[in-house]
Amino acid sequence: METKILRFTELTASQMYDILQLRSEVFVVEQDCVYQDIDGHDDKAYHVLFYDEDILVAYSRILPPGSYFEELSIGRVIVKETHRSQKLGHELMKVSLEFALKTYPKSMVKISAQQYLIKFYESHGFVISGEGYLEDGIPHIGMKLVSH
Repeated sequence: METKILRFTELTASQMYDILQLRSEVFVVEQDCVYQDIDGHDDKAYHVLFYDEDILVAYSRILPPGSYFEELSIGRVIVKETHRSQKLGHELMKVSLEFALKTYPKSMVKISAQQYLIKFYESHGFVISGEGYLEDGIPHIGMKLVSH
């Protein structure tokens, strides 16, 4: 497994294509959710990419404080269906959190989590913050990191 953490300007066209393809595969096709994935935030983000050989199998983006939420945020957390049995989601969150907190050490972390993943995020030190809401037709909840 090869891990890369890159700013938008460091991504190659091929890497950006891989990112958009995986996000579409999981969020649009698999979750049957039509939404505007290209939301104008990618250019502000660090992109965390896990490659298995030449295939992007896991991804997240780290948004600096003030660019999505007031707090630092990690989003678009995904693992390719063929690789979910390998617990890559946990490794992806570990790597993403370590990098985010090292890069923005004084920042609080807030995420917008799909509600069915509450326990997953709780295992990484997040707690529910606020009421649930629908985002693009999928139940979400705000969560904040309290321990790391």
